[in-house]
Amino acid sequence: MESLWLEYAWALLILIGLEGLLSADNALVLAVIAKHLPEDQKKKAINYGIIMAFVFRFAALFAISFIANVWQIQAIGAAYLLYLGLKHIIKARFGKENDNNREETKKESAGKGFWPTVGKIALADLAFAIDSILAAVALALGLPDSPLGNFGGMDGGKFLVVLLGGIAGLVLIKFAASWFVKLLAQRPALETTAYAIVAWVGVKLAVITLAHEDIGVLDHHFPHSTAWTLIFYGVLVAIALLGWFAPANKKQTEQV
Repeated sequence: MESLWLEYAWALLILIGLEGLLSADNALVLAVIAKHLPEDQKKKAINYGIIMAFVFRFAALFAISFIANVWQIQAIGAAYLLYLGLKHIIKARFGKENDNNREETKKESAGKGFWPTVGKIALADLAFAIDSILAAVALALGLPDSPLGNFGGMDGGKFLVVLLGGIAGLVLIKFAASWFVKLLAQRPALETTAYAIVAWVGVKLAVITLAHEDIGVLDHHFPHSTAWTLIFYGVLVAIALLGWFAPANKKQTEQV
């Protein structure tokens, strides 16, 4: 019995680290989406975003079996994250770098308004909640059954691990979001990095969707394989490092 709980404790530590990465992504996206708002509205939008992240992740906890089995939900999350990430990257890469274009972008951002921004944050939160829960469930399902019975459509001990990991992730979002707002002012290149990470998480959800039993394009076990896990986190870290060390654009820095 002691070895069983040690295995659960080890899995929980790994999950907290995993949720930390996903929460950092989520927090960075909150900061980036709210970036164009005035300072008072920015703080309010981020606070709403944190509250919605809490709500969506806890709701996802109690809909684990639904999220894990309905591929359409996973596909919608993947499509939205890919759209959100690639739209910005393409615009940043191929958009014109003249002053008129910059002024138009400023006006466009200002016209988005507070509530449309909150709605965009809500959709991003929902997609990240799906990814977070699927990652946690994938890890928990590898554990042996516990003597705690069943809860939420899965073994009670496994559910507890997913719940505690999710709570840890939410705490990290709370502290990380404000920090990222300040960091974006110092390192403007991180904005594109954030959207690249969003698109890459979208790829991860797309892989999960394609490996679903009802789709069968990829092997059902591939999204949880060691090879794909190493590829996913290797690319994630590489994107983060490239963004961190990328030289800041002078004109972009002057605008901040």
